[in-house]
Amino acid sequence: MSAGLPTTDTVEFTDGGDLRIPAATAKQYFPSDALVAMQRGNELWLLPLTGPEGGGLLLKQRNAQGDRSTLIWEALPTDPPVGQRPAVWDDSNGALRVAL
Repeated sequence: MSAGLPTTDTVEFTDGGDLRIPAATAKQYFPSDALVAMQRGNELWLLPLTGPEGGGLLLKQRNAQGDRSTLIWEALPTDPPVGQRPAVWDDSNGALRVAL
């Protein structure tokens, strides 16, 4: 990958409405384990919060590797995606942008 291009991460949507984020991605972009999710066009934007005090979605550790998950179905379209999706950090908007 060339210098200056955004790094593409991968997240997973389950058929039960969960969002799974790998440990490294969660640690880098969501260190407080709290986020807000909003649909923007054909993307789901995940914005980190400074802590869980203000509400939002809480990321819970799901395995010994430190992967995180949260129930996200309420923020998804009526025909939610299932499976892995590419995600790119958008520094100018402070959001992890996930392709739906």
